[in-house]
Amino acid sequence: MISFLARKFHSIVNRISNIRNLHIIRRYNSIIGSGCWFVGNIHYDIHPTAKIAIGNRVVFTSGSNYNTLCSNTKGSIKLSDNAILTIGNDCGLSSPHIWSKECIQIGHNVNIGADCIILDNDCHSLDWKIRSDKQIDSQGECLDYQNAASAPVCIGDHVWIGARTIILKGVTIGARTIIGAGSVVTKSIPSDSIAAGNPCRVIKQTDYATKGT
Repeated sequence: MISFLARKFHSIVNRISNIRNLHIIRRYNSIIGSGCWFVGNIHYDIHPTAKIAIGNRVVFTSGSNYNTLCSNTKGSIKLSDNAILTIGNDCGLSSPHIWSKECIQIGHNVNIGADCIILDNDCHSLDWKIRSDKQIDSQGECLDYQNAASAPVCIGDHVWIGARTIILKGVTIGARTIIGAGSVVTKSIPSDSIAAGNPCRVIKQTDYATKGT
């Protein structure tokens, strides 16, 4: 009886948090498909000019209550001025941290494991003088961040990203590729690959690479 009530309560909490999260996202320049679940306490830092496109049946969870591999921290979405975030149909994301200054594109049927970080920018300038200057412009943006290099990130269809992977700016991950847990992806990875490590490198090709899709 107690376990039944606990499951019922958890279900109600999920529904409430999903309604809240989707309401927050819809306040921005966004398109959201049907059957999406955004559950848990998600941190948002979204510029009014940013654009968001989310497909159907996307599940985005935040916190360890939904995936036992996640640390008990918030998933987050940070989108800067004119940044674009696209997530395709049937994707699952467990407490990811997504930070876009330019463009992050996630394809269809992508699984992103616990506590992954996806960045299309360096977050800071490589020039120490600029990093040390705390000057803020008229729009409230730090000049250090404005001078941070950026390049789009693209994750292809049917990709599986292992837990606590970090994907850095300018990376394209080809369709059907698997990235091992804890990898740091600094360069693009071709389709139909199994890759892992720091820096992430191709270990071998999957069967699809030789047999076709």
